[in-house]
This record gives sequence, C-alpha cells and structure tokens, in this order.
Amino acid sequence: MNENLFASFAAPSMMGLPIVVLIVMFPSILFPTPSRLINNRLISIQQWLIQLTSKQLLAIHNQKGRTWALMLMSLILFIGSTNLLGLLPHSFTPTTQLSMNLGMAIPLWAGTVITGFRYKTKASLAHFLPQGTPLPLIPMLVVIETISLFIQPMALAVRLTANITAGHLLIHLIGGATLALINISATTAFITFIILILLTILEFAVALIQAYVFTLLVSLYLHDNT
Repeated sequence: MNENLFASFAAPSMMGLPIVVLIVMFPSILFPTPSRLINNRLISIQQWLIQLTSKQLLAIHNQKGRTWALMLMSLILFIGSTNLLGLLPHSFTPTTQLSMNLGMAIPLWAGTVITGFRYKTKASLAHFLPQGTPLPLIPMLVVIETISLFIQPMALAVRLTANITAGHLLIHLIGGATLALINISATTAFITFIILILLTILEFAVALIQAYVFTLLVSLYLHDNT
C-alpha cells in the first residue's frame, strides 16, 4: 500500500533508455495480415469486425470523406489495442499520457479543419457566425466559436486520458484494498474481489468504447468539413 499511486503511469525505461516507442509499436504485431486464399477463423473475425466498424464510421461521409477510411480504422485499432494491453498486469498504457493523446488529436483535428477550409471555405467560415445573429453579438459569437473550435482537440485528448486513467486508478485502489482486507476480514475481501472483477470487465468495455468515441468524434469533425 506504500507504493506510489501514480507509479504505473510513469514512462517505462530499460537500462536507462525509454521504451515507450517499442510499446507503442507493439500492438501492430497483434493484427496479422492475411497471406492465404482461405483465411483462418481469427483473421475472418478480424476482417468482419473491421468491415462492420468501417461501415458505421463511414456511412455519413461522401466520397471525399471516405478517403480517410484507412486513417480512421488504423486509429481505432491502435487506441483499442493499447487500451486493452494496458489492462494486463505490470503493463504500461500509452493512452494515459496526455501528451500522446494530444499528439494524436491535434494533427487529426488540424487535418479536418484544413480540409474544410480548402474545399468548403464559405461553409467553414459560416460556422463562426450563425445565420440571423444580431449585429451587436457578432464579435462575441465569433470569439466564442473560435474558442470552441480550438478546444476540440483538447477535449478529445482529455476525455481519453481521463477515462483510461480513472479506470486504472480504481483498479489499483480496489486491488490494494482487497490485499489489505485479506488478513482482516475474508468475507469483506471476497466481496471487494468480486467488485474488482466486475470493474475489470467494465474497463474492458471502456477501453473499446473510448477508442470508438475518439474515432467517431474525429469522423464527425471530418464530416463537418467535407
């Protein structure tokens, strides 16, 4: 119980060298590429899930927006796999780092905004000033809409970081409480252990849901600008 509560969120290193890059690249190994005419069950399920998710994400897009299909599917697979790997004992979750989430959110958001200003300049500028706005409110609304636009990548990153970090902290606290209660009350420790199992199952769902939400919001930003 004397362990630092945030020790599991520190960037790991080996022999003094950071290994975050290796951890970030590791999930790509988990998705095998088909090399046979007839796929096995694992690859078939993988392709079915990818097709199902891509249909849901790209249903609202036009032809120009669907050119982002590979980017969006790579994004959801990367975030989902890193979130799930972070639930393994003694592992590190890159998506608990705000800097990494900002590194994903800002370029994607900037790409959607630049796409909008390039292909839909008038419509993109019209978002800063809703139709029928009274003349005295125009400067205030332009400032508010500009601020809300620049807050979007921050909201993406903070949402993902907060949800994943909160779940890991709860698992850490309840797991520590379970170990402490074993010598005090076996019944209470058993109840706490059941709660820990249920919370872990919930975190599996949260890991996948947050990956989908992050990608869906990027998809919606893209839809608004294409």
